[in-house]
Amino acid sequence: MNQYSLTVAKQLLDIKAIRLQPNDPFTWASGWKSPIYCDNRKALSYSETRTYIKKAFADIAKQKYSDFDVVAGVATGAIAQGALVADLLGKPFVYVRSSPKNHGLENLIEGDLKAGQKVLVIEDLISTGGSSLKAVEALRNAGAEVVGMLAIFTYGFKVSEEAFKAANVELTTLSNYADMIEAAVEQGYVTKADIEALKQWRQSPETWGVK
Repeated sequence: MNQYSLTVAKQLLDIKAIRLQPNDPFTWASGWKSPIYCDNRKALSYSETRTYIKKAFADIAKQKYSDFDVVAGVATGAIAQGALVADLLGKPFVYVRSSPKNHGLENLIEGDLKAGQKVLVIEDLISTGGSSLKAVEALRNAGAEVVGMLAIFTYGFKVSEEAFKAANVELTTLSNYADMIEAAVEQGYVTKADIEALKQWRQSPETWGVK
């Protein structure tokens, strides 16, 4: 557990950026049934949480990556977060679209990125890791060197851990699913009886809740 994890988890729970409903599951776009829904965009509406996340990202960036040129946000959830971090660090900012713009220059990367520059990527949420690593691929294809990725929260799926390892991308997150459960129990958002269901879901999210 890092020094930010429980605080970030508690703040995301407090502002309902993370919602837990083990007995009334959400349905994700993938079709998975889930006891959790995470929308970290809500953090932008709360100055205390927004500032804490921005400063935590900046502190980790300075501790781990003393040598990088540009901050890149992953569209759309991490555009604002990335810009906030870049501003605090005094670095240039770009963002990576999920697909090229369908008019004009048809950019996939928005902003001024030069081949050979070292880039720190900011992401809001890691699930399977697919969209995050697609952004990394776009940056690499543009000639950039990705030094690492910082994200607010991860579900900690094995598939994402393996994907980041295979792509040779160092991922650091402010908080994670296990610490979030601990915070949720401490603050009374869930009962101890709910913990088993929450743990089972993370082990097999694709089949959890399927009848």
